[in-house]
Amino acid sequence: MRLIKQIPHEHFLVQLHQYNNKYILSITLDDYEQSFKVPAENISDTNLLEAALTPAFYSACLQDFLNMRTRWIQIQQQLL
Repeated sequence: MRLIKQIPHEHFLVQLHQYNNKYILSITLDDYEQSFKVPAENISDTNLLEAALTPAFYSACLQDFLNMRTRWIQIQQQLL
């Protein structure tokens, strides 16, 4: 997997990778990660992808991270 670019964000680690003719957009917060895989032929310019990452997109990602953490805490409590 090759790192194409790291996209600046104040809270998330946002990286764009290329692997097996796909772009993989990964968004990381603490121990949690979300990945979006897109065929490389669907993205003509990575700068356009970066511009499409709006505050609304990041807000939805944050909500997903909160849901992930809640589910993980529930599992951990079952193990105690």
